Amino acid sequence: MQYTPESGTITMFSTVWCGYCKRLKKQLDAKGIGYTEINIEETPGTAELVEKLNNGNQTVPTVLYPDGTAATNPSLNDVMEKLGV
Repeated sequence: MQYTPESGTITMFSTVWCGYCKRLKKQLDAKGIGYTEINIEETPGTAELVEKLNNGNQTVPTVLYPDGTAATNPSLNDVMEKLGV
């Protein structure tokens, strides 16, 4: 499955219990930044993808950008800068 987001949005790998994920989603919503959330505990293969992106760790939120790069637990400012908003 392809997880690279459309321009101007991000894909966020998360879990339901992650406080950092909840905070980032709330901030993205407040700024009107689009995202697709994928729960790594419910979507087969995504926990392994997150491990690959994070040197063997299932750290969330892990964000995937339209250019194919990823960031682990980025700040809202980091996301905005990367998206150019």
